[in-house]
Amino acid sequence: MDFAPDAVTVDIVARAQRFLDEHVYPAEPVLEAELAATPTEWGTRPVVRHLQQLASEQGLWNLFLPSVLSTLQYAPVAELTGRSPRLAPAAFNCAAPDTGNMELLTEFGTPEQKEEWLEPLLDAEIRSAFCMTEPDVASSDASQIATRIVRDGDEYVITGRKWWSTGAMNPDCALLVVMGATDPTAERHRRQSMVLVPRDTPGVRIVRPLTVFGYDDRDHGGHAEILFEDVRVPVGNILAGEGQGFAIAQARLGPGRIHHCMRSLGMAERAMDLVVERATSRIAFGKPLADQGVVREWVAESRLQVEALRLLVLKTAWLMDTVGNRAAMTEIQAIKIAVPRAVQQILDRAIQLFGAAGLSGDQPLAEMFAAARALRLADGPDEVHLASLGRAQLSKGKGNR
Repeated sequence: MDFAPDAVTVDIVARAQRFLDEHVYPAEPVLEAELAATPTEWGTRPVVRHLQQLASEQGLWNLFLPSVLSTLQYAPVAELTGRSPRLAPAAFNCAAPDTGNMELLTEFGTPEQKEEWLEPLLDAEIRSAFCMTEPDVASSDASQIATRIVRDGDEYVITGRKWWSTGAMNPDCALLVVMGATDPTAERHRRQSMVLVPRDTPGVRIVRPLTVFGYDDRDHGGHAEILFEDVRVPVGNILAGEGQGFAIAQARLGPGRIHHCMRSLGMAERAMDLVVERATSRIAFGKPLADQGVVREWVAESRLQVEALRLLVLKTAWLMDTVGNRAAMTEIQAIKIAVPRAVQQILDRAIQLFGAAGLSGDQPLAEMFAAARALRLADGPDEVHLASLGRAQLSKGKGNR
């Protein structure tokens, strides 16, 4: 295994770092001001559009695509974007859920589907949402998905309820990628299919926005509960054919999970920078917080966690590039479990160091903590991944890796 950055990686990381320093970090208070000035509006703010134009002009665009960077090359760039999670991913057009949906369309879309949906997504002209999770069933078991997709002549009729459809509140969200059951009697992993549903299709009703620990993600498009009431789309809107929904979901979630982990490490590094600044400048009981033994232990523990998990993420990226996502599933599951847990701990220590200020909106820590905690459920809860990982390890037999 060779994780040494090649010339392409060195160049793109340097340019991304410079972009963050010169444009993204200074834009953070601008975003806050724009949100404060439009508190009831959903969607992409002007400052993000400005950053997107600059990033596109500088070639920092759609970097997540395998045709642009390998997974290993993209890893340090994605980590950098995690340092400013509300601005940097969107600025580079590398924000979820659009990245996963663009990957789906790239791999499984027909030429017509790519022309209609992929091209405007690649140009950030539209946004999209991924509609898989449901409120009425345990969505950690995808075979239970209750939304029905029934063929009626040259159309599919979609009926069901989804929630946590990230991005769907954004007025720019034009596409919903919907997973539902086309044949509930089929083999467990062949019951589901995915269809492309224009958001303005009759019968699509946005029920309400959802919050994560009170945060609504208003600038990106939030998380919506959506009702599909006899929604009709052409049969040509199906992705890869009937019964392929589960396989498509697995193909989508693998890269999505490692992207989340990469960005999470960036959040941890941003938190640690804030900790160093706070600990060296804040005086308590006659000396800087940095002189307190427990603070030094917190910082050391956090550094150990970040360094160890970064290596695991890089190994996972290397495996995905060299042997494929399926062969790297053990490592993908491992980082999906370990990284959000560790980052949540790192952010918790940082909040503790900042005291009440860490709980406020004056620092990014509370919002980052909410995001890290949410990732222990997003793309599958820890317990499902632990059970699968444990089963895979036990099936190898005694004496094997």
